[in-house]
Amino acid sequence: MTSPAPEPVSIDPVDLAQALIRRPSVTPADEGAMDLLERQLDALGFTCRRMKFGEIENLYARRGTARPNLCFAGHTDVVPVGDDAAWTAGPFEAQIRDGVLYGRGAVDMKSAIAAFVAAVAASPQPAGSISFLITGDEEGVAEDGTVKVVEALAAEGEIIDHCIVGEPTSASLLGDMVKIGRRGSINAWITVEGQQGHVAYPHRAANPIPVLVSILSRLQSRVLDEGYEGFQPSNLEVTTIDVGNTATNVIPSTARARVNIRFNPAHKGADLQAWIEGECAAAGEGFKARADVMCKISGEAFLTKPGPFTEVIVAAVEEATGRVPELSTTGGTSDARFIRSLCPVVEFGLVGSTMHQVDERVPVQEIRDLAKAYEALIRRYFEAFAV
Repeated sequence: MTSPAPEPVSIDPVDLAQALIRRPSVTPADEGAMDLLERQLDALGFTCRRMKFGEIENLYARRGTARPNLCFAGHTDVVPVGDDAAWTAGPFEAQIRDGVLYGRGAVDMKSAIAAFVAAVAASPQPAGSISFLITGDEEGVAEDGTVKVVEALAAEGEIIDHCIVGEPTSASLLGDMVKIGRRGSINAWITVEGQQGHVAYPHRAANPIPVLVSILSRLQSRVLDEGYEGFQPSNLEVTTIDVGNTATNVIPSTARARVNIRFNPAHKGADLQAWIEGECAAAGEGFKARADVMCKISGEAFLTKPGPFTEVIVAAVEEATGRVPELSTTGGTSDARFIRSLCPVVEFGLVGSTMHQVDERVPVQEIRDLAKAYEALIRRYFEAFAV
């Protein structure tokens, strides 16, 4: 049985952010980050469930049983620090200098988790539920994290009505941008197998490079679209071409390439995969060997259309920061691409200018302002959606 929610208390989001940063949770390592968060949420009256898939730690915590259920989603894992010596402070020391917090995860996105915990702690229990969906596998391959938790919750019939993801969405100033959609992403690994031979005797070989060049030319010659409502045009990029031939007089046996497409809702991943496969087959017709392709769709494009939920977020951000945020679909992918199957999802968090960089950092006042924005969001959400 869930214990009654405690009275509102004060939690310093900066202190909690520092504690989380001091856990060097580079994907897939957890290093106690999830334990720390679980203890904090348990003290706030949440029923916590650890959901481990493979070697990845995940946490779903909920306070309350009634609807609506407002969920905060995020991740405790971080990217590698790179060259330790290049940091002006230890990447996991969580030092504060001149009012700025330094450390891996300060922006992406341990401070946002801390800010939402502080916001919940300061808020009375609403007429509904608040939940957390936290993963340790957002910065990695994302196969045993949010996607698995979402599948498990859906199978159990758990209902999340709306979700806010704490990714660093602000562009220059806190509150200047929230994300209401993301483009999809598909990677394709193309391999053309030929026959090695001497360059002076091409009839005895089968050069895979012209076939690969033809495939890439076919793919790049298509204009995927001119954009979609609220989205920039889809784009295909060749990310690598590899032959591995060190000789000048040898026709190689194999040529490889990889392409990535970031696509808007004008497309489905399966349709793009079929197109890529078709172009590879067409370019390989009549060739002595073969052209193979393997595709992986890492997420479909989605859009949370402006409406009552986005209005709540815009009003909360304006109340806390004085800024009316732009509703944007720019940027890369996030775990929102998985959560969208459960409920409408919007992303709002810190300024992302130093995420993944050496000396990742955030002003401590910005963390406290984000907590105030989340607190306003919680209050306004339940005023708008509680029955």
